Amino acid sequence: MEQKKSEFNKVLNAWDVLVIAFGAMIGWGWVVSTGGWIEKGGVLGAAIGFVIGGIMIFFVGMTYAELTAAMPQCGGEHVFSYKAMGSTGSFICTWMIILGYVSVACFEACAFPTIITYLWPGFLKGYLYTVAGFDIYASWLIVAIVVAFLIMMINIIGAKTAAILQTVLTCIIGGAGILLIIASVINGTVDNLDGQMFAGSSAGLNVKAIIGVAALSPFYFIGFDVIPQAAEEINVPAKKIGSILILSVVLAVVFYALVIVAVGLVMGPQAIVDSEQATGLVTADAMAAAFNTKIMAKVIIVGGMCGIVTSWNSFMLGGSRAMYSMAESYMIPKFFAKLHPKHKTPINALILIGSLTMLAPFAGRKMLVWISDAGNFGCCVAYCMVALSFIILRKKKPDMPRPYKVPAYKFFGTMAVIMSGFMVAMYCIPGSGGTLIVQEWGIVLAWCALGVVFFVFCKKKYKESFGTLVELISDEDAATLMPEADEVELDKVIDAAIDRVLAKKAS
Repeated sequence: MEQKKSEFNKVLNAWDVLVIAFGAMIGWGWVVSTGGWIEKGGVLGAAIGFVIGGIMIFFVGMTYAELTAAMPQCGGEHVFSYKAMGSTGSFICTWMIILGYVSVACFEACAFPTIITYLWPGFLKGYLYTVAGFDIYASWLIVAIVVAFLIMMINIIGAKTAAILQTVLTCIIGGAGILLIIASVINGTVDNLDGQMFAGSSAGLNVKAIIGVAALSPFYFIGFDVIPQAAEEINVPAKKIGSILILSVVLAVVFYALVIVAVGLVMGPQAIVDSEQATGLVTADAMAAAFNTKIMAKVIIVGGMCGIVTSWNSFMLGGSRAMYSMAESYMIPKFFAKLHPKHKTPINALILIGSLTMLAPFAGRKMLVWISDAGNFGCCVAYCMVALSFIILRKKKPDMPRPYKVPAYKFFGTMAVIMSGFMVAMYCIPGSGGTLIVQEWGIVLAWCALGVVFFVFCKKKYKESFGTLVELISDEDAATLMPEADEVELDKVIDAAIDRVLAKKAS
């Protein structure tokens, strides 16, 4: 086990941490998927489903909160799983979370220019080719590549710069959502809820519909786990980091639930069906109806566009830090552990992920949907391993300092394992509504095969260094490690000063 002082700049305050996590969870889904959620569970049913899904994530988040506060080190999952399961378990956990981060970042690169077509129908120019039924245009590609490059550069310049961008965009998202909620209360009516409070025709069917929404909702909360990845850059007391992580999950749950109810108050059942068949942007159409002008629909679309960038930005940050932590442990080539000499960001990892996001749009949106689903599966596997690590470490290292300590850890840990395991099962069980298709399984298996290649190559190249966890030491600890050296240097300074004084007196 190696020891070193952190090389990252501690530049993120409490607000930065909160908006990075919240912005990662609130993407484009609340603009394009609200109608589908309501059709699946009803207005109240869908809102309840998201609250239940949020509770599921809450249990997982509690394990993250304790572990992050106890081990505030870059890499998050990498460190947690290493101390609980060893190098092999850590490799699997971190490799799967990287799949999640990189895939979502690549998907957002395609989603961003797609939204522009809603705002500007004549945007698509210069047809090039078609992939899986999706037409690729030159203008679409150019926007995707340019924005991907800009986000990569913002992250290279530093986490604080990325956090400032995140703050601005998250405020726009929140503002758009709040406008919709307030307008729905003023101009909406509970009469619109008639016939769409719940989707089923009986209590049993209503419960089934709510569970259906609850089962899919955790996939919209992926992103709170970015906080542990940037732990070394957070200038906040360890205990507070855990509280912020939980708060970000609660805010995301409230945001989604209120948006669902707001749409239901403004649009009746038939209006939602018509909107789904026309544009598919039910939330945007609800905004237009609430303000009685189509211009306001574009406000929601802009909010959704900001949501894409906040998710993209957060996952770029998280993915690069996860790669850095693996490289620090010699699990992937050490090349990826290089930090920018000035900005102290993992530059090579950022360039790789940034390059992938610039290449991703060439594959078309359909291919990226497959990659995104495969990545969500990877995140859920990592969640389950972190939850297991939480339980193992409570037994293995009961005396480890835990600034944020979860009460009744057996209950919370067991529930976290069950909930995250359920999320993994949703991807595997046919007919569950979230099952991966053949192409998506192909991506997962290809990623696992690449992981095996890295595992074997790095184990052979780095030998006993493979899987070495680099432990952080504080400035105080660093000083105590070399007290003699410090004393010798101090003695030299004192002796030199005395010699100068004596020389002056003698003269």
